Amino acid sequence: MGTTIKDTIRKQGHDKNVPLYFPKIADIKAAASTIAKVAHVTPLQQSIRYSKKFNAEILLKREDLHRVRSYKIRGAFNKISSLTQEELKQGVVCASAGNHAQGVAFACNHLGVQGTIFMPVVTPKQKIDQTKMFGGDWVNVVLEGDTFDDSSKAAHLFCEAQNKTFVHPFDDPKTIEGQATVGLEIMNQSEVQIDYVFVAVGGGGLASGLCATFKELSPKTKIIGIEPEGAPSMTKSIAAGQLVELPEIDKFIDGAAVQKVGGYTYSICKEHLHKMITVPEGKVCQTILELYNRDAIVVEPAGALTIAALDSFKEEIEGKNVVCIVSGSNNDITRTAEIKERALLYGNLKHYFIIRFPQRPGALKEFVADILGPDDDITHFEYSKKSSRENAPAVVGIELKSPEDLEPLMQRMKANNFFGDYLNDKPDLFQYLI
Repeated sequence: MGTTIKDTIRKQGHDKNVPLYFPKIADIKAAASTIAKVAHVTPLQQSIRYSKKFNAEILLKREDLHRVRSYKIRGAFNKISSLTQEELKQGVVCASAGNHAQGVAFACNHLGVQGTIFMPVVTPKQKIDQTKMFGGDWVNVVLEGDTFDDSSKAAHLFCEAQNKTFVHPFDDPKTIEGQATVGLEIMNQSEVQIDYVFVAVGGGGLASGLCATFKELSPKTKIIGIEPEGAPSMTKSIAAGQLVELPEIDKFIDGAAVQKVGGYTYSICKEHLHKMITVPEGKVCQTILELYNRDAIVVEPAGALTIAALDSFKEEIEGKNVVCIVSGSNNDITRTAEIKERALLYGNLKHYFIIRFPQRPGALKEFVADILGPDDDITHFEYSKKSSRENAPAVVGIELKSPEDLEPLMQRMKANNFFGDYLNDKPDLFQYLI
């Protein structure tokens, strides 16, 4: 199997700078035996609501239900378990935006291995606290840089200086083989032929593992990779035919926001993914809120990517059997306000304006009574009175019940001389003011 795939890659043209590797099913099964010591088999649940919505059999692989609340425990434990006694004694290092860190921390504590974990400074506090809790006295957490890539560079330098083993979150054969065990479980749990598997792509470790498992056990299954719109590193690399490092990314979906994917993972994904797509961060936020409010499922942004992508395939998946990997649930409650804000902005329900208020008593009352619609709600208001001017500007945020309410609202503002400017379509000014 491995030889055939390597020959295929060579015929199609292989980037010499990218490692030539494809997971063997025997190694994936060995990883499953190793991981069984610490990770239970996660449920494969039918979603009645999404199945009805898309007229398909939608199954959720609940990787968010691991003790570390993500699939990352698989690859981390498999990698560290593969090390020699000398390597274990020397200690391990990793870099992570949060979930891999928790997997490594748990593995270090379980196996009695000293670990140093580098995480971005902007990592949600919940993930930092969980990492320290799982690792106990066996791990030291170092906050370094603004992105995963910043932390990774610092971790590699530290690792080389201290002669420790680096436990890569995605670009390592043992990590990939560990993540591939998700596919083995799906095959064992499903009573039907799986037509599609939707998987979130950050560095590409899980996607690579699923490609290997299904190519061997269910070659007709199509693997769909999903990235955040603001961090399309795998999408750009596949389109360019080579590894691409993005100069800037949106870090909001921290579990899937990397500037450069791995060499191993790129090599596998570019040949074996059926399709790569991106999903807007706002759409992901809508899905997070929907899952919580309607299904009582708590997911982190990366964990909602696969379900958020279903709308883009609604015609293609009709009547099919579809698995969405719910990759993690390490969400910080302090992010709820931002998640709601992004969801409303994406749904065209939240709008920001510069409003010109006449400097006379009753102007605000007039605006509320005569300009706002009966279902409109002011959710943001910043005003500074300038006594020497006829009008004074205020930044006003308004939440609508329906996107169709926007145009009539703007017309009333203009007709009554309140309208100053619309901020949603001016990203530079919007970011500065809001």
